[in-house]
Amino acid sequence: MSSDDVTQLVLRERQSRDRGWYGEMADCFADDSIVQMSWFTGSGADFVRQTRAMAGRGDYAVHRLSPPAERIDGDRALAELPLMIEWRIDIDGVEADLASACRSQYRAERGADGIWRIARITSIYEKDTLVPVLPGTRLAVDPGELTRYRPSYRFLAWYLNRKGYTVGDHHLGDDQPVAVTGQYRAEHTWLHQGPTPAASAGTRKEHHS
Repeated sequence: MSSDDVTQLVLRERQSRDRGWYGEMADCFADDSIVQMSWFTGSGADFVRQTRAMAGRGDYAVHRLSPPAERIDGDRALAELPLMIEWRIDIDGVEADLASACRSQYRAERGADGIWRIARITSIYEKDTLVPVLPGTRLAVDPGELTRYRPSYRFLAWYLNRKGYTVGDHHLGDDQPVAVTGQYRAEHTWLHQGPTPAASAGTRKEHHS
């Protein structure tokens, strides 16, 4: 069992993202990895590149992490990481804090070289809040604009779409429990299927910052 290795992999990916250590972040992902979250769906390599571009535009968030829960079967592991995504943002000249609670599910595989790498990240959204930094300040948010967004990530979707990102209404959230149950079932099925040929080969590309 290598639960410590999996824990450090998951935490290192989040830390590297928050600190702008993009070379280290890239090293966390397998070559065929997939990332699915509110503003991005694609490969792990593209996720690193787009994260770097997002930070370059000044769109910056930090992640407050809770201990991950892990299950390991041979060379496969599942880790669920509860977290809070925190944004300090500007809404028409008013400073505000946006906080989105979610849990990210990590698939990890151990290659022939003995190193664990991320195969997939899928986010499940719980709820979010939007408050002014200065108590009593009014935020100019039209309630009518929010009706089109789902309650599990309403403010996050509203803000990111306002900034020019594309956030659809199809993402996993606790307001759609049937889909979430199906996600857990699929993850546990994957865990016990055994290694894929690609994972067994343990090959990957080198990444540099």
